[in-house]
Amino acid sequence: MPDLDLSARSTASYDWSTTALGDAARWPLPLRLCSDLLLNSPLPTLLVWGPETVLVFNEAYAALAGPGYGRVPGGSVPPVMPPPLAAAGAALAAAWRGEAGVLADTALTFRRLDGNADNRFDLRLSPVRDETGTVRGVQIALAPATVQPAQEAVDDAGLRILVVEDNVDSQYLVCEMLKAFGHEADGVAHPDDALTLLASQRYDVLFSDVSLPGMSGVELVQRAISDDPALSIIFASGYGDTLLRHLEFPYQSLQKPYEIDQLQDALAKVVRQPGRR
Repeated sequence: MPDLDLSARSTASYDWSTTALGDAARWPLPLRLCSDLLLNSPLPTLLVWGPETVLVFNEAYAALAGPGYGRVPGGSVPPVMPPPLAAAGAALAAAWRGEAGVLADTALTFRRLDGNADNRFDLRLSPVRDETGTVRGVQIALAPATVQPAQEAVDDAGLRILVVEDNVDSQYLVCEMLKAFGHEADGVAHPDDALTLLASQRYDVLFSDVSLPGMSGVELVQRAISDDPALSIIFASGYGDTLLRHLEFPYQSLQKPYEIDQLQDALAKVVRQPGRR
């Protein structure tokens, strides 16, 4: 695979005016946010947008598919179904219905100008919703294939995570990242809404900002774990750990702005907890 340009990318880095998506300044917010994440992802990633199957893809995917595939970053309807979409099948249909999914150890054949390239990947499918909750697209990330014993696969199953963040854009980004990692994620902006969801659904992790409207993240967590002591807690704070000192329950904390790797490490610690439900 050729070396990739590691400089930062965004939708503003390209002229989309001649593509099926049109001027990026007029794109809906979910499309812009997902495209920015995709363009900077080290994993080969596709975004399928709308019923017309308009594709956006990153440089890593273009390098994998070969020079005959098209110009980065796409924005067109492909004449031939790309291998990840063809392989996804029922999982892709489920993603359009709003269900995230993972297809482990999937064989993909890319028909390149220099000959066919056969690869195996874990396909991670994440629905992309608009502000009304309607699924407008599906993101497919191609992670290196992992073949694990059956018991390990059960232990490493995705977590159910409730994200509490009053900045709606940040909330959306975090939820989409978590889904891309293979987890289920719901997001709310207000602690009262979080308590309502916690009372009606089971979650493995409560990932909460420390500073929230109405009550602090610490108060929210104290009320949540009084009802569910097994709930794992991760705080995000822009003020360090000052407000988290002397807490009497176990937790992890991330300092804003945190790295994706830090979030993944925190979730991996939750997965490894003995007796995780």
